[in-house]
Formats: sequence, structure tokens, C-alpha cells
Amino acid sequence: MLGQVGLVIITLGIYCIYWFYQIAQELKFIAKDNEASPGLWTFLLFIPFAGLYSYYKFGELYERVSSDHFNKWLLFVLWIVFSPAVWFIVQTEMNKKADQNLMATV
Repeated sequence: MLGQVGLVIITLGIYCIYWFYQIAQELKFIAKDNEASPGLWTFLLFIPFAGLYSYYKFGELYERVSSDHFNKWLLFVLWIVFSPAVWFIVQTEMNKKADQNLMATV
């Protein structure tokens, strides 16, 4: 997490956009959802109020993928109120999934 915070500061926030897109791509792959559109969601972040749709769709996809089925509405509210909490929650889950995949291949 500290590395991510450092990257956000060094890149003046651009890393946040990159992270959002990359994690959305990973969620799409894990969920096997061909209708998910991380590119569109990332683009919509630059349009006032359209970003809220992106946050909702991201939360919807994350709810299906997370091991504890984290509530999409709670994630949506966290995006608006305190987005670093979303980074922590989602990144922790994605790291767990990566570890599981690594252990399964060994």
C-alpha cells in the first residue's frame, strides 16, 4: 500500500487511473465477464457524474469476484467518501487471488 501511495504522489494521481483500469481488467478476466468494459469505465472517470457509473460497475464486478462477496453499494460509497479504503480492500483481495493461483501452479 505504501508503494501505491508513493506512486500516486510521484505521478500526481495518474497512477490512480492506471490502477483502476488494470484492476478492472483483472476483475473482468477472473469473473469471465465479456460485457465488462474497463476501458469505457476508465474514460468515464473524466466526465462529471459519469464516473459514478464507473464506480458502481467496478463495485458490481468486484462483488462477484471477491471471496466474501463484498457489498457493491458499500464499495460504491467508499469510492466517494474515502477511496484509499477501496484501494486497500480490492488490492488485498487481488493479492490473495494471485497467491492462490501461484500456489495452485506449484
